[in-house]
Amino acid sequence: MFTGLVETTGEIVAIDDQPPGKKLTVKSPLIREDASIGDSICINGCCLTIVELNGDQLAFEAGEETLSRTNLGGLVCGDRVNLERSLAVGDRLGGHYVTGHIDAVSRLLERRDDPPWAFLRFALPAGLAAQVADKGSIAVDGISLTVVEATADAFTVALIPHTLQATTLGDRKVGDEVNLETDVLAKYVDRALSTRQDS
Repeated sequence: MFTGLVETTGEIVAIDDQPPGKKLTVKSPLIREDASIGDSICINGCCLTIVELNGDQLAFEAGEETLSRTNLGGLVCGDRVNLERSLAVGDRLGGHYVTGHIDAVSRLLERRDDPPWAFLRFALPAGLAAQVADKGSIAVDGISLTVVEATADAFTVALIPHTLQATTLGDRKVGDEVNLETDVLAKYVDRALSTRQDS
């Protein structure tokens, strides 16, 4: 479990094919400080397990399912990724509960910079529309954000200067792919309502 408060970014320094998956190596001195093999780390919103440690680098194995259903499959060496260690019992929860299970890959449709802020509009897959509401929470590439406006096929967020500087969203351009995870409570409400209607 995570909070969506990105601790730092890391750099992809190696990608090794391990059919049907890949091994991703990330350079991140901060995350490496107290990391252990077997720890769960949120990478662009996707929960992966540390399988190797080497200096300030951490290696993760991503399976075929993960690579095909997230933007991790499109990473190349040199790319920056958002990183967050798992939530410890008793920690403050400053964002919202993020499971690290990606619901869909979306695209940035529009970016309007109003320095030092920025307003971004992302595509919203039809199957997720019922789980995204104005002023609700959503995780975009692992970042806990508040939805400004949600329509049937898109949603907007307003990014403060800190978020733009401390995460990969500051570098995102129109057309870029991002991972989405809707609020876990919204999932259960949506499921309960749809099940009731079907019965």
